[in-house]
Amino acid sequence: MFKKEDKEKNNPFKNENFETETTEETAEPVENTEEETKEEQKPENNDTEKLQAELDSLNNKYLRLAADFDNFRKRQMQERESLLKYGAEDTLKKIITVLDTFERAKKSIADMTECEKIKESYDVGIKQLYDTLDKIGLKKIEAKGEEFDPNLHEAVMQTPTNDYPANTVIDELQTGYKLFDKVLRPVFVNVATEAADEAPAQDNKEEQ
Repeated sequence: MFKKEDKEKNNPFKNENFETETTEETAEPVENTEEETKEEQKPENNDTEKLQAELDSLNNKYLRLAADFDNFRKRQMQERESLLKYGAEDTLKKIITVLDTFERAKKSIADMTECEKIKESYDVGIKQLYDTLDKIGLKKIEAKGEEFDPNLHEAVMQTPTNDYPANTVIDELQTGYKLFDKVLRPVFVNVATEAADEAPAQDNKEEQ
């Protein structure tokens, strides 16, 4: 018979190292699971903090941008109001000099009795006025003798005539003006239309 020692020696499943390793391997997963849980929680916390920081930064940028836009809008409103209020300043400065000319002419003709002298003083003043207005962009619209243009002219009269081609402006009833290329007021005009042909005269003979 075999002894107990021989049985243990010949036992193929007898392996102390195997038992030790099996025990160690069984215990490790428990410890690793706890560590892995902690490691998984750390990245999540870091991502949340990072997103919160980005959100705060974007919110601050939005608030600054909104404040800047509000200030810009207020400045634009102030500049617009100032432009509407004082936009004619340069124009009026030019016209003031024309008013000075009329004032001087008024004094110079106060004791005049000759109409020709008065007319000359008026002509000087009105010419200076038109020259000044022309420099700032105001121009008269020429119409007489021109073909009728509804963009520049307003027909308030029509006259049948053979002296002018049809649709020709034969008279200006009120002057029109443009500011550069923009029509401020059209010219009121009288427009020629084609005259009706006269019926030939017929001799009526009395029957005898």
